[in-house]
Amino acid sequence: MSITPEVLEAEFSLPTAATRLDFLSRRDSGNTALNTVQERNEDDWAVSLKDVDTSLDTYEALELLALGEVVSRKAHDSQVIGIRAALRGGADWNQIGTALGTTPDAAYDAFSEAISRQLDADAAAAARELAGARPSR
Repeated sequence: MSITPEVLEAEFSLPTAATRLDFLSRRDSGNTALNTVQERNEDDWAVSLKDVDTSLDTYEALELLALGEVVSRKAHDSQVIGIRAALRGGADWNQIGTALGTTPDAAYDAFSEAISRQLDADAAAAARELAGARPSR
């Protein structure tokens, strides 16, 4: 089975994908050495899981990469919802740009591009009307 963002995006909701991403990220020790077999004394019951370095296998590492992309895409797509809600609530493009960590112009441009890509023609027209004129520089 191929691990792609498209396959995982259909399988996981945003919260589930983020939880799995967090789990895999925390499970890996971050060690840069190649995976090696470590010999442990099986009779030593005092060996804690905290004492054992863990690293992701290849499948899990690829899943981690694809999940990162899924979370990024899903979070980015939610910006349209957030911006429309902010505009309906009376926020201006300066406030929206600040909330997104960008300029009002860049926020407006990103919103315009996103609604063209994500919404049907009628919904996009309504969103454009809600957005109003492009902010002045």
